[in-house]
Amino acid sequence: MILAVAGIAAVGLSATACGAGGTGARDEGPAHASAVAGAAPASPSPAAGYHRVDAVSLLKRDPAVSAAVKHELKPCGSGDDYPVDVSYGDLTDSDRSDVVVNVLTCADAVGIGAYVYRESRGSYRNVFKTEESPVYAEIDQGALTVTKQVYSRGDPISSPSGEDVVPYTWKAGRFVAGKPVHTDYSGAVGHEATPVPGD
Repeated sequence: MILAVAGIAAVGLSATACGAGGTGARDEGPAHASAVAGAAPASPSPAAGYHRVDAVSLLKRDPAVSAAVKHELKPCGSGDDYPVDVSYGDLTDSDRSDVVVNVLTCADAVGIGAYVYRESRGSYRNVFKTEESPVYAEIDQGALTVTKQVYSRGDPISSPSGEDVVPYTWKAGRFVAGKPVHTDYSGAVGHEATPVPGD
């Protein structure tokens, strides 16, 4: 009985360690798995000040969003699922949660634009944008982090050579970039043929 409980605990710890997220191990592909159109988004915990917004309408009305990104802002396939990831959290000490929006390509889930909107007097104002593709913005422990995939010549879109992660903090009414962290991915991982069992 004791051995069985210990075994279950070990499996639970292993699953927790693997699912912790972050960039300690290589994240496969240019964007996160949740970026794939049609994937069920994780439900945010009901935090104080959380208010769901229509991110697509927000982007279409925003003059700061480039015409090129707006051109790509179309439903994927025949449905009405847009290639947009939306996160809510406190980045700017506003009364309501800030909104982080990532726009992706339908075919490859490559980030083509990342934006942060801050609520002010009943409307949302664009306080951050980057359209240097491939890019993806996230809320990480109360800070904005922007990840840009790095490609060397000959890299397929699914296998960048590395990434640059830049943290941003809110100071004096704007986001200020911190020191970037660069990661070179191992070229030895994921390129070997998987042996057939029994060989």
